[in-house]
Amino acid sequence: MSQEILDFLGMIGVNTQFISLYNNSIFINNLKFSRFSRKKEELFLEKHPDWKVVRSKVFQKMCVRASRFLSKSLHPKEKIFIEKNSNCANIALYIILEPYTRKYGIEITYSDDLEMARPGEVDKIASPLTLDGEVENIIKQMLQGEKIEPTILKDKPNNLKAIYPLINIPDSRIETWTSEHDFKCNIPPKDKVSNDLLEFLEEYIPEVRENMLKSALFVSNQK
Repeated sequence: MSQEILDFLGMIGVNTQFISLYNNSIFINNLKFSRFSRKKEELFLEKHPDWKVVRSKVFQKMCVRASRFLSKSLHPKEKIFIEKNSNCANIALYIILEPYTRKYGIEITYSDDLEMARPGEVDKIASPLTLDGEVENIIKQMLQGEKIEPTILKDKPNNLKAIYPLINIPDSRIETWTSEHDFKCNIPPKDKVSNDLLEFLEEYIPEVRENMLKSALFVSNQK
C-alpha cells in the first residue's frame, strides 16, 4: 500500500523525499521541496480519502534541525535500528527518518526486540536522545562533580555506532507536535533538579540548551 501511495504522489509531482508516511498519514517535512500544493493534496485525497495530509510547521522545523545532523551521520544503503516503544520521541524518530529510505536508500528496522540490533544485522542504532535529554545528562554530571562527557561522544550500544537525529530538537517541540495530532504516546518524566535549573536559566540566557551542549562538546573535544 505504501508503494502505491508513493507511486501516485510521484505521478502528481510530489517529491516523496520530503514527506513521511505513517499510519495512513502523510507528514510534510519541507513544504517547498516536497512541492505538495493544496491542489495536489485535493487530487491525492480524492484518490485516497482514508488518508490525511498533515501540514505542521512545528514538525517541519523539527525536520530541518534533524537534517543538519543526519546529513553528516547517515550514509546510503545503511541499515538503521530504531527501538519500538510507546515514547513520543521514538515515534518522532521513526517519522523523521522514514523519508531517508527514499532519499538515501536506508533500511529501517523498527522493533522492540533489541537482539535485532547486532553487528552484521544493522549498521547503526538511531537513538531518541533529545536536546533536553542530553543537557540534563550534562547538568547531572556537573552537579555530581563528574567529568563532563556528552552521550553523543561516548555511547556505543551493542558495539554499534549510534546516531542522534533528535539531538538538536527540544522536548517542547516534540510534545507540542504529538499533542496537536493526538498521538497515543508517552512522555518520560524529566529529572526535576535539571529541569528546574534549565527553566530558571532560560529566563536569562537565550537558547540555553543549545549553548550548554555546544560548550560541553567544545570542552570534551579539547581533551
